[in-house]
Amino acid sequence: MIDFHCHVDLFSSPGRVVEEIDRAGTYVLSVTNTPKAFPRTAQLSRGRKRIRTALGLHPQLVFERHGELTLFRRLLGETRYVGEIGIDGGNEHARHLSLQREVFDEILSACSMVGGRVMSIHSRHASGEVIEALEKQPDSGLPILHWFSGSIAHADKAVNIGAWFSVGLPMLKSRRAVSLISRIPRNKILTETDAPFVSTSGEGYPASSVSKTIVELSRLWSCDVDETLKQLQDNLSVVGQKARAFRLGSGLH
Repeated sequence: MIDFHCHVDLFSSPGRVVEEIDRAGTYVLSVTNTPKAFPRTAQLSRGRKRIRTALGLHPQLVFERHGELTLFRRLLGETRYVGEIGIDGGNEHARHLSLQREVFDEILSACSMVGGRVMSIHSRHASGEVIEALEKQPDSGLPILHWFSGSIAHADKAVNIGAWFSVGLPMLKSRRAVSLISRIPRNKILTETDAPFVSTSGEGYPASSVSKTIVELSRLWSCDVDETLKQLQDNLSVVGQKARAFRLGSGLH
C-alpha cells in the first residue's frame, strides 16, 4: 500500500505510528510543514525502508515562517523529496497570496538548482497559480498535486505539464472529485491519507483508509483490487526511479 502524503510528525505518538506503518507494510511519504521540523522528522524514519521524509514549508505557514527559507535551501541536499509546499488561496490565507507565490517560486527555483526533486504540492483554491508557477520552472522536478480540488480545466493542464496526483478516501466519496479523477491517467495517480488531519478517527496510523481508497479506485477504474494495487505499485516504482535520478549532496547557501 502507498500513502504519498502523511504528516507522521504531527501524530500524538509519532514513534508508535512509524512502527504501525512498518507493520502495515505501507510505503509512506512523510511530509513536513516547516524546515525546522525536517531533521527530527527524518530521524524518526531513519533505517525504515518504506518511509521517505520530505522537506516542506506549508503555504498556510508561509507568512509566519518564510524566514526559514534559508534553512530550507541548506537542507535541500539531504532529501530527494519536498513537501508540503504550494499556495493556498482560501479566505483565511488569501491576504498573503503575494508572499506565498514568491516563496513557492523560490522553492521551485531552489529545486531546479539542485537538479530537481519529487514535490508534494498543496493547491487549495490556487490551482491556477500553482500550475502557472510549475510551467515556468519545468526543471524543478516531479510535481505531485496533493488532494487536488481545482477545476477540470486545471487538472487537464496539470496533466499536460507532467504533473501527478495523490488522492485520498474522502475525494473518492465526492462526485465532483470522482469526475475529475476519472480524467487523470491511471499511471499518474498515487494514494494518500493526509493523516492525522484527514482519514483517521483515532491516534493510530489509518492503514484501513489506504485499503478503502484502493477499493474505491478499483470501482472507479472498473477493475479488481489486485489490478489496482499493481497499477499503484508500478506508479510508485516510476516515482522512485525518478527520485533516485535526483542528486543528493550539499544544499544551497
